[in-house]
Amino acid sequence: MQNNNDTIKGVLLVGLGASSYGMLATFVKLAYGQGYTTAEVTGSQMLLGILGVWLLHTFTKNRTTQAAVATATNKKHLILSGTSMGFTSVFYYLAVKYVPVSVGIVLLMQSVWMGALVEWATSGKRPDAKKLLAVAIVLGGTLLATNLIKSSEFPDWRGIAWGLLAAASYTTTMYAGNKVATHLPSAQRSLFMLLGGGLVVLTFTAITWPGSFNFTIIYTWGIPLAIFGTLLPPLLLNAGFPKVSIGLGSIVSAMELPVSVTMAYIFLHEIVSPTQWAGIVMILAAIVLMNVSFKKQR
Repeated sequence: MQNNNDTIKGVLLVGLGASSYGMLATFVKLAYGQGYTTAEVTGSQMLLGILGVWLLHTFTKNRTTQAAVATATNKKHLILSGTSMGFTSVFYYLAVKYVPVSVGIVLLMQSVWMGALVEWATSGKRPDAKKLLAVAIVLGGTLLATNLIKSSEFPDWRGIAWGLLAAASYTTTMYAGNKVATHLPSAQRSLFMLLGGGLVVLTFTAITWPGSFNFTIIYTWGIPLAIFGTLLPPLLLNAGFPKVSIGLGSIVSAMELPVSVTMAYIFLHEIVSPTQWAGIVMILAAIVLMNVSFKKQR
């Protein structure tokens, strides 16, 4: 019974974390519409997020007397793995600068088949026929969801490239969330991972520095971006993934896809055709198909 309760709790935590991520692209598009740059968006999000997680970690540390202690190796591994969070934010926000949110999130969800490759590389076990079929369905659904079949105009190649890079980084983040220093409290793990992500964002900001920084982003879009992109998701995912298998976690985290598309439809008035919705449903079905065996085992 306790095991089932832990699984249900893990599913809820991962689902909420993925849904939070699904809101980000819409916020970023709205910020772009007000003239903010990618560096300002990512910088404000990471700065406020690190501050929030640090405060939470300090508070929980003072209240918890038997909290696990992070070793120097744990800290190093978490900071290193956390760089993938920074790369995901930068790459994804660059992607939605050139393509619609509904296309950007589909590109990000290519982490489904990338995750299968990572699992193959780390475990040495070749994907079975079910997973290969699921990957084929994901790729077919991507063609429909990005409207490549019906549209006469190919999406901006820069958006495609940045989106695929974001998917690769997101795959690394999911793997790290399930493997790296899972014995530590969620807030502590998130803090060190965010420090790694912050290093990436700081480097990106320095490279793209235009000579000025619009600090109004801090109290306009920085706060919601930090809450739904940096504060809540790492805490929820780091707390949820260890309670479920990576397969079940992947199924639940797919909630990010419909949440993101729905947000773009409501707030950005992006037109999502029936063909695109069909592609999205195919991708969701493929995720379930790819991981249903994990669910049965549990």
